[in-house]
Amino acid sequence: MKNYLLFIIVLAVSQVSISQETITFPNQSTVITTGIPFTLIAPDSRSAGMGDMGVATSVDGFSQQWNPAKYAFSEAKSGLGLSFTPYLTRLVNDISISYATYFNRLNEFSAISGSIKYFSLGDIVLTQDANDPGISVRPNEYAVDFAYSLKLTDQFSMAVGLRYFRSALRIGEVDPNANPASSFGADITGYYQSEEEAYNDFNGRWRAGFAIQNLGPKFTYDDGGEDVFQPTNLRLGGGFDFIFDQNSTLGITAEVSKYLVPTPPLLGFVDTDGDGEQGQDEPTIITEGEDNDVGFLTGVFQSFGDAPGGFSEELKEFTWALGAEYLYQESFALRAGYFNESDEKGARKFFTLGAGFKYTTINIDLSYLFSASRVQSPLENTLRFSLTFNFGDGTYQEY
Repeated sequence: MKNYLLFIIVLAVSQVSISQETITFPNQSTVITTGIPFTLIAPDSRSAGMGDMGVATSVDGFSQQWNPAKYAFSEAKSGLGLSFTPYLTRLVNDISISYATYFNRLNEFSAISGSIKYFSLGDIVLTQDANDPGISVRPNEYAVDFAYSLKLTDQFSMAVGLRYFRSALRIGEVDPNANPASSFGADITGYYQSEEEAYNDFNGRWRAGFAIQNLGPKFTYDDGGEDVFQPTNLRLGGGFDFIFDQNSTLGITAEVSKYLVPTPPLLGFVDTDGDGEQGQDEPTIITEGEDNDVGFLTGVFQSFGDAPGGFSEELKEFTWALGAEYLYQESFALRAGYFNESDEKGARKFFTLGAGFKYTTINIDLSYLFSASRVQSPLENTLRFSLTFNFGDGTYQEY
């Protein structure tokens, strides 16, 4: 019994000693970072005008980006969407995101769709000295995806999408080990749209949607490099359409999203010599949080409970957005929105405004972003346009 008590005392003392010698590295960040973040950037002006949301808004030509399950409710037989978004316009004029999407509703119950997104970092000239004419390179990334949407009931549909991406951001002329990174990912989405219901002074319709995006394996940018996660993301949203009469509709939508990627832990080391600096024989240890060197599926489940700050920090990893759209005679739209992210997780906060016009089969949308954060948005003060061509509009009746 005495030996047992002695063992407990020694163990406790050793734990206290280790905790006293553990020093947390200063200024550590628990902001979640991933590869190919361009896949989550809003390419279309309609969604951008409502605070970068789209998982639960009504169907449009750009639903492929947010929730392709919505295509099963399209009143048009098919559609083509095109957009071009300048990026970091305050610094340069040749960084941009180009996007094209197409959908085709096969019948009353199903639809197919696809898109391509291209992110160009412009021309970069590499020189050895002032007299060297240099070599021009153009780093870029692109993603191609396809989806199949199916109505499971009269009010609910789901879609499955597959994506291939290629990222050539590392420059081979600078880093001989650099190779373009490429891999595959998947999306799983769902969309609910109620029948139109009569209320006291107006009619109404409920909407809801979810999306799990970029679900796929980790990848690396160069030989022997560190594996990085895809930007696996969960979106949840809901909304309501106030239908005042046959000419006027006001849609209100809310959306939350969260990375399904492990949070970086806080690290420290056992300072055995007390000099405050880590030596080769002083191992790095996790002081708070969990090891994030895990597979992507394990990371999805771990992401709900591994924040170093506990549950309160997990809540900060959710972003949220509110958006509104007023539609008049289905030919003119006004939009506004707000997006919010915790200061500790990226500090993105901005207001958006937008408008849309419909002429025969063509929709023209534009949007503008106002930053409300100390961290300026790369899209601040950028007027963005997108075009949608609807073919066979009115082929299906959903409302």
